[in-house]
Amino acid sequence: MNEEYDVIVLGTGLTECILSGLMSVKGKKVLHMDRNAYYGGESASITPLDDLYKRFNLPGSPPESMGRGRDWNVDLIPKFLMANGQLVKMLLYTEVTRYLDFKVIEGSYVYKKGKIYKVPSTEKEALASNLLGFMEKNRFRKLLQRVSLYDENDPTTWDGIDPKNTTMKCVYEKFGLGKDVIDFTGHALALYRTDDYLDQPCLESLNRIKLYSESLARYGKSPYLYPLYGLGELPQGFARLSAIYGGTYMLNKPIEEIIMENGHVVGVKSEGEIARCKQLICDPSYVAERVQKAGQVIRVICILSHPIRHTNDANSCQIIIPQNQVNRKSDIYVCLISYAHNVAAQGKYIAIVSTTVETAEPEREIEPALELLEPVDQKFVAISDLYEPVEDGTESQVFVSRSYDATTHFETTCNDIKDIYKRMSGTDFDFENMKRKQNDVFGEDEQ
Repeated sequence: MNEEYDVIVLGTGLTECILSGLMSVKGKKVLHMDRNAYYGGESASITPLDDLYKRFNLPGSPPESMGRGRDWNVDLIPKFLMANGQLVKMLLYTEVTRYLDFKVIEGSYVYKKGKIYKVPSTEKEALASNLLGFMEKNRFRKLLQRVSLYDENDPTTWDGIDPKNTTMKCVYEKFGLGKDVIDFTGHALALYRTDDYLDQPCLESLNRIKLYSESLARYGKSPYLYPLYGLGELPQGFARLSAIYGGTYMLNKPIEEIIMENGHVVGVKSEGEIARCKQLICDPSYVAERVQKAGQVIRVICILSHPIRHTNDANSCQIIIPQNQVNRKSDIYVCLISYAHNVAAQGKYIAIVSTTVETAEPEREIEPALELLEPVDQKFVAISDLYEPVEDGTESQVFVSRSYDATTHFETTCNDIKDIYKRMSGTDFDFENMKRKQNDVFGEDEQ
């Protein structure tokens, strides 16, 4: 370990593993360490089920009705991949897809006046849906048609909407959309957690709706994908990429000190040894003095013996509860996966509820979601602080990732990765740079 590295990475969360893989592909000498004995950090999948009970300090062992403990891989952070989103692009460009298998999530649902409705995935479904009135469907279709033609770089496609100046509220008014359709579009398609976006320029909103539509067009049932054996497979896939390009991995390594000289990072001390480096990437848990609290998220893992009611017995789905429906400022999300994804024992389902904490009683905030899941066999409640770095790292060369937020997809995580990459390298992130070299070490390209 007493060596010189270009980059040392602390923590094996998804953000850290992707950056580690990218730096290795770029030819950097990378050392990647984690104090835990497993990959994934905050974004790990926990197996066997006994370990989940221990992690949440539940007494005793799982009952026999839960099946074999080894059949469980329970995500700590519930998220899906947008089929046409940035993380899928990263997986494809780096060919990490060769280590993973995915399934399409069977449907997306939205909560309205105490009931859940399927988010239409085809024009036929949209016309038959009870979610929107007849006139609203027509106006909504016109908006979607306009968005599908829209190109931010081609003003002839803007139709009088200036993406950098026109607010999203004005766009909705232009198409004559009512409150229900606005709720549905902003929260179930653009996937905003709050309504702050309404007063902001519409560029990002239009791109988000377009991303949803294009992701949906890839596979038809929903715009979301999920890896077999759980999300913990993602960081491991990128760790493997780093290792192929010479990256060194060490788990179970206690980090004693990050060594600074004249305000710059020069190394990391672990078990009495010092590894020297020019740059450091880490998650917030390694540098408490370099981060600030930016809120909290509550996540409740629920084990069920049945699919969720009114979802057509889906083995997997997402349910969005828009904040307006339950008098909140931010949405509540439910992600459902099951034995069909090799993450639970036969006949069992895992539903994970999450939202941004707004009050002193977080568990009461998610009651509308828990009511949809009843009966629940076992639940595990986690309230996590969200951290963000207090400086950009360009001075110290210590680059700290953000905590995983309450969104049900990885787009914000990918934005953080691209942002850190730019600060580290001084150049804009380019997907082309992620491509593997023609002659992989160890001849992996021949397989």
